[in-house]
Amino acid sequence: MPDLQGKTIILGVTGGVAAYKTAELTRLLRKAGARVRVVMSEAAQQFVGSATFQALSGESVLSGMWQDQGNGMTHIYASRDADLILVAPATADFLARLACGRADDLLSALCLARSCPLYVAPAMNPEMWANPATIRNAAQLRTDGVYLLGPEAGDTACGETGPGRMREPADLLVDLASRLSPGALAGKTVLITAGPTYEPIDPVRGLTNLSSGKMGYALARAAHEAGAQVTLVSGPTCLPTPTGVSRVNVTRAAEMRDAVMERVGNADIFIAVAAVADYAPSSSRPQKIKRGTSSLTLQLELNPDILEEVVAGKQAPYCVGFAAETEALEDHAQAKRRKKNLPLLVGNLAQDTLGGEDAALILFDEQGAHPLPKADKLSCARRLVSEISLRLRATKT
Repeated sequence: MPDLQGKTIILGVTGGVAAYKTAELTRLLRKAGARVRVVMSEAAQQFVGSATFQALSGESVLSGMWQDQGNGMTHIYASRDADLILVAPATADFLARLACGRADDLLSALCLARSCPLYVAPAMNPEMWANPATIRNAAQLRTDGVYLLGPEAGDTACGETGPGRMREPADLLVDLASRLSPGALAGKTVLITAGPTYEPIDPVRGLTNLSSGKMGYALARAAHEAGAQVTLVSGPTCLPTPTGVSRVNVTRAAEMRDAVMERVGNADIFIAVAAVADYAPSSSRPQKIKRGTSSLTLQLELNPDILEEVVAGKQAPYCVGFAAETEALEDHAQAKRRKKNLPLLVGNLAQDTLGGEDAALILFDEQGAHPLPKADKLSCARRLVSEISLRLRATKT
């Protein structure tokens, strides 16, 4: 559980079905030690009663512009002792009003008069989220320095499926904690590779692998949660970029190598999670290869070993490698770690991990093998980030 002791959070609630999730978020924030002051729009009270939030927060709920808090200027002073404001759910209407600088109710006026960071967790029908007006409003809010947390894709209350779901309370808790509490990697810069690479044979065919990129993306999120500045160099995937992470898209191994070498000089930690193709066609045909009557021979050439090149650099960062094996995991992983001169290598069996939601990781170092409990990939990533931070501190010492 994140530690938010001593933090004050203003939690704005607008009129969406997802308001019921905000009740759980209020409970989690309080459990983490935060003081929570809830501000509800008039429409929000049609979905969840203010008594619910008063009971969960232990504070009186603010809702009316003329609700006197003893100074006659609630919309001004309510945020002066707050560490941040989070509006969850933030409806399409509220995003539009916020983007236009409207201040015609307590919550919008409070956001306009704030002296602390503002975060919003959008929640709406997928078509509303994809509407050009909402896209413009979201872009304007980002330009104005408002942080958007989500939305996520999935089933929505209207029965349709797509991007528009409010992020789950537990995920929002982690998002806020990563911004309010210095994490284990605070002040560090982390460079991560993720996903497969794709080596073209002709315009419609290529060599690739079954990597989904989920482990690398989970590590990027976990490192950001731990306070690091994270850059993710990603091969082709359909995964959304983790909040707060800078993403660089590449396709071929050579492109990934160039992207890494351009940025690794500024990195404190390099984590090579990507399943980089070892070989690529020596040449890519400009036109589609037609089916013939005999076998086809492809001439392959060795791709660059990105991790090996980074480790061999003059001022190499702390490097972590990954090894997905199908047999003799410990023997192959330790051999790879020694060959590349790595302080830490993370191993797993490919048949148990590729494309799945869970992972069973084993850490390999000079002292031997250290299995981590099998868990979902985000939980594994958070545990691995913690291990990396501890080892990095020990190295410095």
